[in-house]
Amino acid sequence: MRMHRRSFLQLTALAGGGLALGLYRSPLAAAQSPEKPPELTPQAFIHITPDGAVTIMARASESGQGMRNMLPMLIAEELDVDWKDVRIQQADLNEKIYGRQFSGGSANTPMGWEPMRRVGAAGRQLLVTAAAQTWAVPAAECTTQSGRVMHAASGRSASYGEFAAKAAALPAPDLSTVKLKDPKDYCIIGHSQQGVDTRKIVTGKPLFGIDVQLPGMLYASIEKAPVFAGKVKNANLDEIKALPGVRHVLVIDGGITPAAFTPWEPGMEPGIAIVADTWWQAQQARRKLKVDWDLGPAATQSSQGFATKAAELLKAPPESTVRRYGDTDAALKSSAKVVEATYEFPFIAHVTMEPQGATAHWKDGKLEMWSPSTLPADGCALVAKTLGIQESDITTHMVRSGGSFGRRLQNDYLVEAAWIAKRVDAPVKLLWSREDDIAHDPFRPGGTVGLKAGLDAQGKMSVWRQHFVTFGDGKHATSGGGIGQDAYPAGFPPAYALYTSMQPLMLRTGALRAPGDNAYCWVAQSFLDEVACAAGRDPLDFQLDLLSNKQMPWSSGEHDAVGDHEPTGQSVLIPERYKGVLELVAEKSGWAHRTKAPGRGMGIAAWFCHLGYFAEVADVSVDDQNRVTVHHVWAVGDVGSQIINPNAAESMAQGGIMEGMGHLGQEITLKDGQIEQSNFHNYPLMRMRQVPKIEVYWRKTDYAPTGLGEPTLPPILPAVGNAIFAATGKRIRTLPLQRSGFSWA
Repeated sequence: MRMHRRSFLQLTALAGGGLALGLYRSPLAAAQSPEKPPELTPQAFIHITPDGAVTIMARASESGQGMRNMLPMLIAEELDVDWKDVRIQQADLNEKIYGRQFSGGSANTPMGWEPMRRVGAAGRQLLVTAAAQTWAVPAAECTTQSGRVMHAASGRSASYGEFAAKAAALPAPDLSTVKLKDPKDYCIIGHSQQGVDTRKIVTGKPLFGIDVQLPGMLYASIEKAPVFAGKVKNANLDEIKALPGVRHVLVIDGGITPAAFTPWEPGMEPGIAIVADTWWQAQQARRKLKVDWDLGPAATQSSQGFATKAAELLKAPPESTVRRYGDTDAALKSSAKVVEATYEFPFIAHVTMEPQGATAHWKDGKLEMWSPSTLPADGCALVAKTLGIQESDITTHMVRSGGSFGRRLQNDYLVEAAWIAKRVDAPVKLLWSREDDIAHDPFRPGGTVGLKAGLDAQGKMSVWRQHFVTFGDGKHATSGGGIGQDAYPAGFPPAYALYTSMQPLMLRTGALRAPGDNAYCWVAQSFLDEVACAAGRDPLDFQLDLLSNKQMPWSSGEHDAVGDHEPTGQSVLIPERYKGVLELVAEKSGWAHRTKAPGRGMGIAAWFCHLGYFAEVADVSVDDQNRVTVHHVWAVGDVGSQIINPNAAESMAQGGIMEGMGHLGQEITLKDGQIEQSNFHNYPLMRMRQVPKIEVYWRKTDYAPTGLGEPTLPPILPAVGNAIFAATGKRIRTLPLQRSGFSWA
């Protein structure tokens, strides 16, 4: 995922009858290479009315990570107002004012931690200065609390609202000079705050993209080919146009040519859009469509074909070397024991609770959109390119989405809504069905990994060799199918090699929560457990021993530490933090004193991604029919010195664990180019009765806080798999569980 961050920020003051705080700060990082966009210092605005009401703009899109809470909390803390008195307003898309507006990559926390607090502190300083000038007293003698300025010597006290207008006229202070609170004085940060949208969510109030209502709005539904990018040859369009409520029937060419590599944003898939007075009428009309499709070359693809080709590629010499150090061939030959295994993981769909869709209105040559995208600026650019208009002619309102998990980083549904809206004389809401959402998802790509590891006479790892078979055209891996040079355990074995080979894929793929890591962690941590077992050693001790090795230098090539957008460098993965979460989760779970009995076992795993560290232990039982029950999960996270909103953090950890458990039982398969799954009956989610007790603990370390969207998920897959091995002696090397002979109880 590329986040095209600007190398500068400009914040503009907006007058509004009170204080509209606009601040400018130089970027934190200089521009880097195109492969590694520079860091962006984000911004926010504080609005204070004369009556003292405080509104903080939520600049980021929201799909469940809590950005509408977390970023404003940072500002409110340093502004020194009570959270209960703060109103949150969702910003429209305007990156000239608000900076990069996105949610993804667990990046808003590390990117916003210091800048957002400094914005709040600068706002407080302006108000204190205005009060001091009004009262003719030294600013240093003034204090603040709960949205008021106080001067103890004279006994004066007044609401922020009384100084809002005067503060607005003052020059903004240099953000680097403003004084930040001592963490011991935090009243908002580190204290659980209810989500600003929680009441609306639990009472069913309109909030999400699917809830948008406009006067005179029409509804659209799109029929697409059962095979990726199949085109319409002919259809009974005149018959459909005559059906009740149908206003328009539009053929979408789409412009996608199936090839071995499909770009991140290929545009619209071909199809037929039906626009009607109600969505139900549009759906009913779809059922009567009779389409003759040109399915194209993608119809030759199948899951069985992928598996056969992957097996062939594993037997052949690797096509590419991602990273290699030491003489792995010699190390394997001289090893006292060699462990070898092949791991396979499937394609997976995102299945957000709210299927894809958006609302758009074309009027007088300009477009207005209601976007649930988590990369709304990228969506705006794609829409402008597709429609042949300027981005400045598009107004984008950011609305909450009912889940993303990486799905709404791509903007095909947004382009579809805009394309349809330009062709009809009314606002249009496009809604996908659940079946559309599964069949036309940008899937997490599957993969096959051949592994070899060597052990010396003391049972220590001497070499690790990995051959990753993914998808692509030989030069470019499909979206979500690449791997970074420093993917763990790179840097720790004395000799190491990571190779890749690719097979073509005519299908859209993308980023799924913890992109790449959601599969690589399962592979690496499962195989580490397997190697530890072969060495006759405790898996925890074996991995702590490996992490104690002297690290090889981090690579400095085009790939970064985790294969997406994180910084490279020796400080990225810190072994002490990795070991710290492993040791603490072992303590909390009673790992050293675990009982070993037939049918019951515990598994341990850890991972570093998106700047966060998580270790997890699963307690699992397996009955005589190989039905798996996860009874208890212990999780320990290290995401720095502060947990900004504890309740939300715990929920994110629990949600990541539950989603990761779901991945263990899910797969997308193809036959004759068609997706075989269609809804939750054959693409199951975890049920409430299957959710274990989950205990979450935090290991606070002296590092700036980082995000929680991704790092909670990956370790649960190998933790459960390793526990199944401990319970049964059977190793899970193929996902989903069904393909290894297991199922959920």
